[in-house]
Amino acid sequence: MGSAFKQKAHQLIDTLPEAADWEELAEQIEIILDLRAGLADSAADRVIDNARLRAEFGLQ
Repeated sequence: MGSAFKQKAHQLIDTLPEAADWEELAEQIEIILDLRAGLADSAADRVIDNARLRAEFGLQ
């Protein structure tokens, strides 16, 4: 992790509005983690196509 992690953390904090609070920071971190998990799932071919997803939720 090291300094690359710290640099990214600082960059994230720098992008937040001045009035941001801990909850907003946590939300941004959660978004990043969700995106990384989704990309990992995609890379591991753990995905389904839109038609199947829509059918599972009755959205056709």
